Amino acid sequence: MKHKSVLLKESIDFLNIKEDGVYVDATLGFGGHSLEILKRINKGFLFAFDQDSEAILYSSERLKDFNNFKIIKSNFANMKECLTKENISKVDGILFDIGVSSMQLDEDYRGFSYQKDAKLDMRMDTDSSLSAYEVVNNYSYHELARILREYGEEKYANSIANNIVKSREIKKIETTFELVEIIKKSMPYKAQRDGHPARKTFQAIRIEVNHELDVLEVALEQAIDLLKVGGRLCVITFHSLEDRIVKNMFKKYSEAPSKFAKLPYVPDEYLPKVKIISKGITANDMELEENNRARSARLRVIEKIKD
Repeated sequence: MKHKSVLLKESIDFLNIKEDGVYVDATLGFGGHSLEILKRINKGFLFAFDQDSEAILYSSERLKDFNNFKIIKSNFANMKECLTKENISKVDGILFDIGVSSMQLDEDYRGFSYQKDAKLDMRMDTDSSLSAYEVVNNYSYHELARILREYGEEKYANSIANNIVKSREIKKIETTFELVEIIKKSMPYKAQRDGHPARKTFQAIRIEVNHELDVLEVALEQAIDLLKVGGRLCVITFHSLEDRIVKNMFKKYSEAPSKFAKLPYVPDEYLPKVKIISKGITANDMELEENNRARSARLRVIEKIKD
């Protein structure tokens, strides 16, 4: 298996790793970031989270030369609860690499890719009951149109939702290519020349299946709380909806409430908890040449300055 972690050097450098620190890789994936963290914490410990059994199996093998880490099979929204069970209340750094991995896209049968024919699935956690099949075949027209608009920012959301409902009345929609054909019929030909016509719809359904935006907000709140003073949080996103959530969350905790803007004194309890280290690093030309997935990646970094 080949997999390149996006913005690997930048995210690891910004974590400011201490050799005896405790770190969290909130999105283990296929272990690229975890491997680099482990190389730098010979006296420390790493907790890595993932809900994908295949990713955990692969990464366990990749990281087998180290014994100072633990992989926790759970959504990162459960980070605080899981770490409490490990008697961990504060950590030195946390890293998120959000979204579907290129290896999940490469596995035909997972149903993430609009370029490969497979059963509609898109579950990051294969034990989850909700899959793309249920969303496409059971959601109402209004529910489908809403998620395509909100999560896919799809201009032709109403038309696509309408044609999905019409098609499934004749026959259940079972595969990715069946869905792609419906999407293509739902938009004018000229609109299909600007990237793949199914890209936004597939993104929207994947986000809905995995509750990606909801759990991201919950997890970021927990991550900020878990950081020690001086600890850093690095977050890599791949589309504007994720990035907006991260940007707004970082803004919320890095600024005092506006009601104190014109006052000479801000009470301690209202002082910012974090400072922004980076507002958005993108991949350099060399990485873009080697890894097409990096084109939409953005890294944001904050440091805890107050509990």
